[in-house]
Amino acid sequence: MTTYFTSVPSAAGLNRLPVNPCKLLDFGLLVLNSGESYSSATADREVLAVILGGKGTFIVNGQEFKNVGGRPNVFAGKPHSVYIPCGAEYTITAHGRLEVGLTSAPSDLKVAPYVIGPEKVTTGVWGAANFSRSYHQILTLAGQPDLPAARLIVGETYTPSGNWSTYPPHKHEVDDLPREAYHEEMYFFKINPSDGFGMVRYYNDEIDTAFVVRDNTILMAPKGYHTTNSAPGYTSYFLWFLAGNQRVQATADDPTLAWVARTVPMLKALGH
Repeated sequence: MTTYFTSVPSAAGLNRLPVNPCKLLDFGLLVLNSGESYSSATADREVLAVILGGKGTFIVNGQEFKNVGGRPNVFAGKPHSVYIPCGAEYTITAHGRLEVGLTSAPSDLKVAPYVIGPEKVTTGVWGAANFSRSYHQILTLAGQPDLPAARLIVGETYTPSGNWSTYPPHKHEVDDLPREAYHEEMYFFKINPSDGFGMVRYYNDEIDTAFVVRDNTILMAPKGYHTTNSAPGYTSYFLWFLAGNQRVQATADDPTLAWVARTVPMLKALGH
């Protein structure tokens, strides 16, 4: 049986996914103590290194980006990120404890590496009432023509206590623009406080199942509908990243639940 949800180890060094049902997307959790370094090469993939907490220096094909980062954890501000193109060799050195999410996808786009600072991260609120959540758009097409990428689309979502995210549940299984675009997607979760939990429902034509969300768990969705929530008293975070045939986002809501989305303007007008 295919595994779509798992825990990601958080030991020092690079922690790879124990399993991965996706064909395009991959993820690694890099944890470095002060002064430690990690070196690798991207080969035929592009990497967006999202700093989850801490600060580090990146050297990419000889180009140095010093002291990138700053927030102590994902619940304390906008992220710094570094785009590392295909065919690159890179080294990351930690200044204090450093935690980095390494998102990646196939690429043949030859561009220079670049830093995405907090000033380039757009924010807002999706949904309303008890399915409202705030977001950071890190690497998307929305207002970011100066941030080239081949496939990756990356952002962050914060789901308040007791609320739902990605609701109504949506999917992106086929290229049928403008209605729907094919993308694989992953959600890498953190919980605040860290002893809390949330839930995620994932369903497609093969399964309909739910998982308990805890710190450093990940949903891997090569297809299918997905939605998640936070237990009362806790805020959940997830780093979301997608890859498909094109960098155009278009989703199809579960038709049974799609009516909920139509209530958003009314709920916002009522102050919810």
